[in-house]
Amino acid sequence: MNLRSFWKFSALILLIFSFSVSFTLSQMDKTASLLTEPFLQWPTADSVRVVWFTEFPGKNNRVIYGEHLERVAPAVTTKLKRMREDPHSKIESLPSTTINRDIWRHESLVSELVPEKRVAYQVISDRLINDKQEVIRSKQYTLTSKPQPGTASKILLTSDHQLMPMVAANLEKVVATIGQVDAVFFAGDLVNIADRASEWFDDNRGGAFFACLQGRADYVLDKADKITHYHGGEIIQYAPLFPAIGNHEVMGRYSKTQPLNQQFDNSYPRFAAEKQYQEIAGQINPEASTQIANAWIKDHSFNTDSYEEIFSWPHTNPGNKHYYAVSFGDVRLVVLYVTNMWRSPQLSPKIKGRFQERKADLSHPQKWGYGQPIFEPITPGSKQYSWLEKELQSPQFQQAKIKMVMLHHPPHTLGGNIVPPYTTPIAQPGTSAEGTLTGIQYYYPPEQDYIVRDLVPLLESAGVQLIYYGHSHLWNRFISKSGTHYLESSNVGNSYGAHLEGNPRPIPPNSPYAAFGDPNGLEPIIPTIAPVRDETDEPLPFVASNDITVFSILDTATASVSSYRFDTRKPDSEVIKFDQFFLNRDGLASLD
Repeated sequence: MNLRSFWKFSALILLIFSFSVSFTLSQMDKTASLLTEPFLQWPTADSVRVVWFTEFPGKNNRVIYGEHLERVAPAVTTKLKRMREDPHSKIESLPSTTINRDIWRHESLVSELVPEKRVAYQVISDRLINDKQEVIRSKQYTLTSKPQPGTASKILLTSDHQLMPMVAANLEKVVATIGQVDAVFFAGDLVNIADRASEWFDDNRGGAFFACLQGRADYVLDKADKITHYHGGEIIQYAPLFPAIGNHEVMGRYSKTQPLNQQFDNSYPRFAAEKQYQEIAGQINPEASTQIANAWIKDHSFNTDSYEEIFSWPHTNPGNKHYYAVSFGDVRLVVLYVTNMWRSPQLSPKIKGRFQERKADLSHPQKWGYGQPIFEPITPGSKQYSWLEKELQSPQFQQAKIKMVMLHHPPHTLGGNIVPPYTTPIAQPGTSAEGTLTGIQYYYPPEQDYIVRDLVPLLESAGVQLIYYGHSHLWNRFISKSGTHYLESSNVGNSYGAHLEGNPRPIPPNSPYAAFGDPNGLEPIIPTIAPVRDETDEPLPFVASNDITVFSILDTATASVSSYRFDTRKPDSEVIKFDQFFLNRDGLASLD
């Protein structure tokens, strides 16, 4: 080998070695980092819970806090049981089938806090890498206990993120416009597939749930020939998050191999799973174990396991992690589990939809969708309704300055998902002259809508001032005759439109369901400050746009709700405050 060849060979070896070291270090950095920054949950008068996630169990997981970070709160570490990825995940190493993903959750109780005083904090997880102990830290943030009555708070009202395109832009503008909010009330549909880990943590499109709410996103919008990177906002590191269950937090029939999308779509009513179980109970559960029976029925119907494991819950909550009530300063927030199995509104016999079974499935009952069954009862006499009755009579609710209810399914909306009525589907089978099943249609009696018939009268008579919800991906609001305000502020990441004249909902012919407007009889309110206008310059009573993103802020100092919009086609434009109303009980909207 001549000298020139020697140096070329040496340079090649050095290049390969450098690449190998670089790759190894990058991989080490990735595995040695926290999966999320910390976020806050369940503040009390003198404590708050701090939660974060890693892809390793860690040792001595802890929060350090105080003026000089001198205090230590040890963490309880648990492994999430159903976090998985599949070929539809948006990750670098795409699996060929559905696989488990190891993720650990750490939770510390930071206590002995002084009301209205913020203190610095940081989370730390240690791990052993190549026989070397490495200390892995978050950035430093501040936390505080929950505000006392009379303390002014600004609370972000949001919902239906689902990794949609405008979410990162929306949350970035929240921080730029409002600054640090004091809490986040989230009305459901946090992600699309609750068991898909990357949607919560590190979807490679840059808009994962925690990334957007922690200012760690990198979502690219290409609008009007201008590419803009949006990073979300550092919000839940400073402000506690209070979520509600939407239909996307509910997974369907569990499988170790099926794609996660299919498992989500295969939600199945409990009564159908119970019937299947009875047919095979002797084989799979000869000892008649209640635990085995309940686990089988849950795995073959629906579950909220991942949602329940990711978030914190009061230890004495009677709602079994599904519904709860909490006081936050001047607000008494009541969170309900009101959502159902989403099915396609399309009317084709080839589709398992809201109104019919797929024709090809008629001889296979295990493939039926049963229309849009309701996950958790909200009718009088049900566990949730009885709990709600007691809550509305409690001193905490009665004495609150602001009485608010949050749920996912809309009582009033111009959106599409309010049809059909929120009630138990009634199957209407069709048969041939020979008795062969030719089809199954589903009917939803409007007079039996549980939200309209049972829930709304109870809430309005109890003096609820604000009912906040999502589900239809638009902004619109209403006021009842009693003065209760209804707000849907879910045009955060995208929209599916508003159903006024010219844009009917897909409904069966000759059905009693509303093709236009609010099916439950209220007229939408025109925004009070700067409404979006149509092509004839008429003000619109809604925002339903895939270019304009909306967020709403509850200000407890003035008992008002203000809504803001930002046009992502004009990234250098200002955020516009377009509506404000006050939580009085006379049904009037007013301005400052």
